[in-house]
Amino acid sequence: MSGQFEMVGIRPLPPAEPARPAPWYRGKPVLSAGILALLVLGCLVFRLAPVRDPAYMDLTRCSAAPCGEFLFGTDAMGRDVFSMIWYGGGLSLFIGAAATALSTLIAVVFGALSGCAPAWLDGVLMRLTEILLSVPSLLVVVLLQAALGEANVLSISLVIGLTSWTSMAKIVRTEVRQLRGSEYVLASRCMGGSFFHILRRHLAPNFFSSIMFMAVMNIRSAIVAESTLSFMGIGLPLEVITWGSMLSLSEQALLTGAWWIILIPGGFLVTTLLCVTNLAGALRGSGGRGQSNL
Repeated sequence: MSGQFEMVGIRPLPPAEPARPAPWYRGKPVLSAGILALLVLGCLVFRLAPVRDPAYMDLTRCSAAPCGEFLFGTDAMGRDVFSMIWYGGGLSLFIGAAATALSTLIAVVFGALSGCAPAWLDGVLMRLTEILLSVPSLLVVVLLQAALGEANVLSISLVIGLTSWTSMAKIVRTEVRQLRGSEYVLASRCMGGSFFHILRRHLAPNFFSSIMFMAVMNIRSAIVAESTLSFMGIGLPLEVITWGSMLSLSEQALLTGAWWIILIPGGFLVTTLLCVTNLAGALRGSGGRGQSNL
């Protein structure tokens, strides 16, 4: 019997392979960030050192197809589409950034004021916000732009910024109502801290990550709003080159078969919007609470 059986003990398990750390780029929108960085860099470089004057009209080369001389062709007025893409992209991105900066500032101040206000004033401010939310923003933009007169880059940025802060303000108000009873906020009030001091030092660092997603999405919305207004013919004039004003020539391009006048600016616009959306989604997924600066 002893020759048929072998007594064994607990066999040691083979050594486990060490877990490999995940690559730093996994789960991050590296491609979107890289493409967006290249677009911004290209707009800056070609704006400082343009290949051709984007506003120069060569009436002998109207609606010329892409070729060696004109990489992206020319539009119906003989302007080089390649130069217009990079020059107009800078203005479109500027409008998006400027409008978002204004709307974020208004949302932070208004939302924080509503969150810190007494119940009756908070109710009044929130009812006002809900009324503004119920009105289509495009109609308000058209109304404000008509009141300001002829459109320009600053006026378009202003009216878009003034109409895109309401949703963010409600988020800020909710965050502030959760933070206003914190010990460091109460201590700052007892020491005579002003509203803006408390907002800057204690409240904003804690809810800033919560609104980053909406702030980045507002850049996308502002670029779309400017393009929509220009496409409808009530935005920037044709001599002010943006991606939206380039798309406003789409009717003439369709009639003449000049597909590049629509496809190329539209492709750059859609690519930029997709990159911004991916970055905003990544910020939303990695958002967390900030820390108070005591």
